[in-house]
Amino acid sequence: MMRVFAERMVEYLSWAMAFLLCLSLSVFLSYLLIKGLPSLGTELVFGKADPLSVLMGRERVFDGIFPAIIGTLCLVVLSTVIALPLGICSGIYLSEYATPVMKKAVGGLFDVLAGIPSIVVGLYGFSVAIFLHHHFSGRLGPCLLISALSLGVLVLPYIVRSTQTSLEELPAHIRHTATALGATRLQNIAYVLIPNALSGISSGVILAIGRCAEDTAVILLTGVVATAGVPSSLLAQYEALPFYIYYISSQYTNPAELSNGYGACLVLLGICSALFMVAHGMKKRLFHWALYRL
Repeated sequence: MMRVFAERMVEYLSWAMAFLLCLSLSVFLSYLLIKGLPSLGTELVFGKADPLSVLMGRERVFDGIFPAIIGTLCLVVLSTVIALPLGICSGIYLSEYATPVMKKAVGGLFDVLAGIPSIVVGLYGFSVAIFLHHHFSGRLGPCLLISALSLGVLVLPYIVRSTQTSLEELPAHIRHTATALGATRLQNIAYVLIPNALSGISSGVILAIGRCAEDTAVILLTGVVATAGVPSSLLAQYEALPFYIYYISSQYTNPAELSNGYGACLVLLGICSALFMVAHGMKKRLFHWALYRL
């Protein structure tokens, strides 16, 4: 009797927690929509500038979030491109090549890196920028490239651990079939293990994309400014939506500016959702290509 009662209580508690989570998310999104929808429009993105002229590069936006959107996209893409190969290769090494001692040591370092506050990573990036400015070139300083490198370091543990875990959790019959048929370890990794672990690896990539898009502390110290415009190069300063939201919410002078901050939140959520869908679509295509290529 007590066993049945305990099982029912666990079941009801699980349903209650799931309902509470969905309710919290619904309230959060509803609040953002109520506050941000009135400000959504071309004026929020382009300000008083002509949208067509801005898109063709003939006019600069001074009072809209278009430069921040472009800066955020550049930052996410660069950070992911930097962290992805390093993270996947490190995860493969830890899963397939590292000795137990090395796996424990290197894995521990990545766990420590995952626990470092983002402001510390931003301070490190700022220190690197100052060092490069004083010892190599006066043109070097806080910029888009330094921010992307710092965010790449910040999200590296997500990709490493997701790759390592996805490979180690593959069933034994998948891990050993190819080698039993004469395939080398590298062929087994490239043609069997990686394709079957793509789902778990892509989860780490999606987490990394979300962290790159939302982090403010790192970019605050490594190159983001309020009115930089669209970045002209990797060594230029830039604008970003997380910083815009922080700046507006902390220094707004009227309700309209605060409403623009809520609108920017909705735009940032939309960008993250679009990037997640792109990553999910690429995962499906890569999975099909990796499994059925000749």
